[in-house]
This record gives sequence, C-alpha cells and structure tokens, in this order.
Amino acid sequence: MDQLPKRPANYVPLSPVGFLPRANAVYGDRTSVIYRGVRFTWRQTYARCRRLASALLSLGVVRRGDVVSVLAPNVPAMYEMHFAVPMAGAVLNTINTRLDAAAVATILRHSGAKLFFVDYDYVRLASDALRLLDAADVPLVAVIDDIHSPTGARLGELEYEALLAHGDPDADLPPLQDEWDAVTLSYTSGTTSAPKGVVYSHRGAYLSTTSLLLQWGVPAEPVYLWTLPMFHCNGWTFTWGMAARGGVNVCIRDARPADIYRAIARHRVTHMCCAPVVFSILLDGDGDSDGAARQLQAPVHVLTGGAPPPAALLERVERIGFNVTHAYGLTEATGPALACEWRDQWDRLPLPERARLKARQGVSVLSLADADVKNADTMLSVPRDGRTVGEIVLRGSSVMKGYLNNPEANESAFRAGWFLTGDVGVVHPDGYIEIKDRSKDVIISGGENICSKELEEVLFRHPAVADAAVVAMPHPRWGETPCAFVVPRDKAAVLSEGDVLAFCSKRMARFMVPKKVEVVGALPRNALGKVEKVKLREAARKLAPTVAAAQKPKAKTTTVGGRRDGQPVAHVMAVSRL
Repeated sequence: MDQLPKRPANYVPLSPVGFLPRANAVYGDRTSVIYRGVRFTWRQTYARCRRLASALLSLGVVRRGDVVSVLAPNVPAMYEMHFAVPMAGAVLNTINTRLDAAAVATILRHSGAKLFFVDYDYVRLASDALRLLDAADVPLVAVIDDIHSPTGARLGELEYEALLAHGDPDADLPPLQDEWDAVTLSYTSGTTSAPKGVVYSHRGAYLSTTSLLLQWGVPAEPVYLWTLPMFHCNGWTFTWGMAARGGVNVCIRDARPADIYRAIARHRVTHMCCAPVVFSILLDGDGDSDGAARQLQAPVHVLTGGAPPPAALLERVERIGFNVTHAYGLTEATGPALACEWRDQWDRLPLPERARLKARQGVSVLSLADADVKNADTMLSVPRDGRTVGEIVLRGSSVMKGYLNNPEANESAFRAGWFLTGDVGVVHPDGYIEIKDRSKDVIISGGENICSKELEEVLFRHPAVADAAVVAMPHPRWGETPCAFVVPRDKAAVLSEGDVLAFCSKRMARFMVPKKVEVVGALPRNALGKVEKVKLREAARKLAPTVAAAQKPKAKTTTVGGRRDGQPVAHVMAVSRL
C-alpha cells in the first residue's frame, strides 16, 4: 500500500473556494445574491469573482500570501471577495466596521495589507485610519460604491465595479498548492498595540464549512439572510457554505428589525445567524412600527452564539417562529466549535425546560477531533457532573494556524496538544458543555467582544484615576455592557462619572465605552492583592446603565463616510467570540 502515491486525480488540496466553481456548474441558473434591487445567479457570481481575481493580479501589488483588507458591511462585494481574493493567491482580511480609526490603522499596519477595499459608507473612517499610518504602511485603496444606487464616493482612483470591468473571467489563476496555506486573517482585537491576527488555513476553513452545514442540517437551496456580519469569522464560514449548498445570500447593510422582517417575508428566508441581542431587537423593535414583532409565516432556523440567551428570551422568539440552535466558538476555532445538537426526546419536554437545554453550548462540531473541559494546571478532564469547572480546550483541523507575528501568544494558547480557549465551563452528565464564566474577562456586549483589561488601561491614563476595574453588568438589550469602578487619586480630586465617560469616548470605539461608572473609595482585593471581580460583578448587577444603549430613531438621517448624523455607524449583529 505504501507504493500508492498521491496523484492529481486522487489528491486535491481542500479549500472552501472550490465550492464556487461547483456552484457555477451545478446551480448556475439559481439565484446566488440578492441586495436591494440587485440579483445575481451563481454563474454571474462565479464570473464576477474570477474577474476580480484577475484584476487583483493585473494591479501588480498582490502576490501569493499578501493580505487584502476590506472594510464593508454585508454587501455583494464583501461576499465576492471571500472567493476572489484567495483565487488570486492572496489572504482576505475583513475588518470590523465598528472599530475606530486607531484600531483600523493598527490592523492595516500589523497585517501589512497591500490593498484596502472600503465601502462608501466608511470612507471617512478609512481616511482617518490611513492618516495614522506611515507612508510605507499605506496600502493601495479602492472604494466599493453602492451597486444598487451608486453615490460617486471615492478614496483614491480605484473603484470596485470598475476593477471588475477590467478583469478577465477566462484568465489563468494560480492554483492552490498547499491546503495549509492561509486563506483569511481575522483580528480578535484591533484596539491594542499588539492585536491578535488569527490565520485560517484553506483546509481548516473547508472542514469548518462542511461541518457546520452537516451539524446544523442545512439542506440544498437554503435562503440565508445576512444578519451576521461577514467580518466576524468570515460569517462563521457560511460565506462559503451557501455556495456549497446552492443557497441564496440575502444581503442587508444593517440589522434593523423592519429590514429583517421585510427580507424574511419577501424572500422566504429559511436560515440566519445572529447574536442573542438581535432577538431582543426583533421582539421589542426599535421604535419603528414596521419593526414590531410579528408571527412568521414559516419557521426560520437561527444559529446563535454569544452570551447564553436567557430561557425566557428563547421561549419568546420560538413562539413567533424562530427555531433556535445555540453554539459556542471563537475566532481561533474558525467560528463555532460547539453546537447544541438537539435530541428528539427533548421535544416532549415543557417549553421552559427545552429553552434551558438550548441555552447550553453543546458538543464539539465535526471538524474538531475533540473538545473537553480540563483543569488548566493538571490538564486532567473534569468530572461530568455539571458542577466542576475547568477551562474549555479544543483540538482539530479547524483550529487556527496561529496568531500572525505573535510567537508569545501562540506558545500561551497551545499546550499539551490542545488549544486553550480561556473560557471556563462544566460538562454535564450527557456530555454537553456549558460555559460558566470567561477567564479572560471578555465582555460580550451587543455581539461585540470587549476586553476589560483594555478598558482598564484607558482608565488608568485618566489623570485623576488611581485605580480602576471593569466588569460586565447586565443590560436588558445588549446582554452585557461594561461597568467601570474607579478610585480617585486623592480625596480632593474631582472625579465624576461624566468626566470618565467623556475621557473614554475620546479614546475608544463607542461600543466599548462603559455604560456605568462608579466612583468608589477602594477596590476589593484578596490577600494576594488581586482585585476581587466577583464582588464587583455582584455590585454591578444592582446598578442601572447611565449611558442609554438605544436612541429613538430620528425622522431623517444622513449617512456619510461611516457616520450617521455625525455619529459612527454601529452594526450590531454578531460576535467573533460566539
């Protein structure tokens, strides 16, 4: 048997990009993408992706392994780049549109991006970010104008549709040589001086895609609504997954209730992904009567992740027609790593009990070799008693290649053959894992990750702050929001909540700004001098947010360059740590 070598006929490198030529051949006449009044078939999408790949190569700035960054919401161009960029041999870097200019600049600098695509709505944000870069770090820039209603916005000379027009769909494109090559680059945090750039391989992305399609039971020809940002873990790999199943990608720029309900009814949506906060928005609306909760005419399957949705919330959304599956994952695991696989016998349980079971994170996805909860000191598995806590660990082909240019973080994350997630959980007797806490103190707010340490670093720069700690506090809409406890430098120092909020607002993205600041005499510390955040969390649960998370919609808004009515556009859709 050792005399049977690999041949081109029996060994082809695995890549999710391969789903697109198959979709062209098998589903060519089916609708692939819908965006407002624009529709494409899979044959057209395939040709457009090949044109873009050809155009990227003709520019002469992209070579094998180079990074192409994109700052855009869920529009056709964002979807097409998930295929076209790796078709050209490059690596796609999707940037979170909620970040501020400093964070975007940090990502562009760290990734070494050679080309930067910017949606017309984010021209101002991109311009501010580019001004923060040294001349040697500035990439070539191309604007993505609105394909339905072009605005004429430009940043530099290149424009997306013009590039496509000059591309050759029949050009020879470089074949993938090694399935271990990088396909995408995603950032777990673009807000520190040393962000973590997570690199996915073609192999890992392919296996994650097929695994999720199987585990979620996605049939042929689904109609998928993009309420989940494609910049989060490449849309949990469903960018490629919809090509694999010949599905319809219904793209919307913002996750407004009215837009979601309208798209579900108009296009007969069957599947969508989102954070639990989107459920609250769908149930409670945003002040617009068109966005009020309504009974769905047909069930919509929803894969959700993030802070575990309360059982009462799951009950409400299921009553109006959403069939919810809960998952757990993180950027480093190529999206979902655990899924709450449903068992038939649970259908006979009362609704509250079913909701409680659905709130658990579940069992490992098929692309993982194993998932476990271990004692981080001994690396021994905890008992399956639903009580003993340990760290959630993963291993398998869908785990990232590693962090870009960060050997220290790689050494810390990989140990004894496992990837350590930093999340604390338990294992129930039936083998299902449930998260109990996050050892890294990550706050999941409205579908975005906020590291408490990063906020604390900003607070410590306030001239009147001597000590500070940030914990999560409950919020009726966002699930969790940051709550800051600060200690004045001296008794005579004037330190108010308003002062601290104003200080933070100038130094971080808006979604990261604490929603409550408590000025205290001292922080609780244990015998080792460590802040007892358990006590602070208990105190935070009794407080109410000072900063309103939702504003009444205005009668008329103006959107220019990533800002709406002078404020940054916030796309509250999903999470990178699911």
